[in-house]
Amino acid sequence: MYEILTIQTKNRVEMVDITPMIQKVLDKSGVKDGLCVVYVPHTTAAVTINENADPDVQRDILQHLSSLIPVSGEYRHMEGNADAHIKASLVGSSETVIVEKGSLVLGTWQSVFFCEFDGPRTRKCHVKIIEG
Repeated sequence: MYEILTIQTKNRVEMVDITPMIQKVLDKSGVKDGLCVVYVPHTTAAVTINENADPDVQRDILQHLSSLIPVSGEYRHMEGNADAHIKASLVGSSETVIVEKGSLVLGTWQSVFFCEFDGPRTRKCHVKIIEG
């Protein structure tokens, strides 16, 4: 099963928990065991797995990425979003999650997060469920 999710971000930089959206795709697929591949086809956005219990974790990640890679700097890319390209490259464009008994195999405090670095925008996220 393959589905494209639409994600509407509200801020220039934010992390959106997309785990429930991914689980809905998995539920629709009927797949009980296999893999779930999540892919973000944008050069200024990313996807990662991290803690969902304390929102300060997401704030810390975004704040430290912004400290390491500030919005303004000595960039040659002149569109005003060079920092977003670098952050997206560092975080990455895909994640693969094991599927077992119809559920995503994530740790107790883990979620899949869409990472926006150049918003707000309407974004796409591809989800592929592979039975196996």
